[in-house]
Amino acid sequence: MWSKERHQRILAMLETNRQVSANDLAEMLGVSRETVRRDLVDLERDGRVSRVHGGAVLPQPRGEEPFQQRMGEQIRAKRDIARKAASLIRPGHSILVDAGTTTSIFAQELVKLSGFMVITNSIDIATTIQGAGADIDLLLLGGRVASDVPATLGELTLAEIRRFNVDMAFIAPVALQAGKGAFSFDLHEAEIATAMAEQARETVILVDHTKLGETSRVLSCAASRIDILVSDKNASPGALQPFRDAGVRVIA
Repeated sequence: MWSKERHQRILAMLETNRQVSANDLAEMLGVSRETVRRDLVDLERDGRVSRVHGGAVLPQPRGEEPFQQRMGEQIRAKRDIARKAASLIRPGHSILVDAGTTTSIFAQELVKLSGFMVITNSIDIATTIQGAGADIDLLLLGGRVASDVPATLGELTLAEIRRFNVDMAFIAPVALQAGKGAFSFDLHEAEIATAMAEQARETVILVDHTKLGETSRVLSCAASRIDILVSDKNASPGALQPFRDAGVRVIA
């Protein structure tokens, strides 16, 4: 049995039982404990399991640090993602962009382009584009202003999103798992991402390598709705392969 197949069976068993022992895995897979140990090391490196004494468990859902603190994390990775994501945009496109630290950096790449529309709930993104004087048709969605993230949200914001049909939605979740989809930590932020994905011809997920294989509190975009995944050069092939297997276009 190839390692890829073993990994899939290990993850399937974890989804059912939440915890597995190395002895049970070795018996189920018909391999040695040493082979199981190597498999678990590989899966842990990709962020898909957490090893414990005698076996493995699924990783704990990610929490979320304050917005300004997150702005300073994984800066190089986020800039790498932003450049790649911006290359997808063509003149005449209309795009929805949600609020997040990665999309805030994405806005710095958007201002280098021209001749398209950006619709966003992010005050930070709107300020960046407006301040650059870029030739971009900019629309800031109305709504209640969030307490931590500089963005609008709530029923008014959701209603405005649903008025548009756009080419692409660019969404930056806090976690992403191939079998389930993209996750947010906050329910209201998840609602925004869900609505944006529903109104777009293609959904583009922007996520750095530390968030691959992770989950958080609220599903914001089902795996079946993801068309393109943009990650950074540090993303491992093993963490990206499940998305390719699912038919997602991966740019990393």
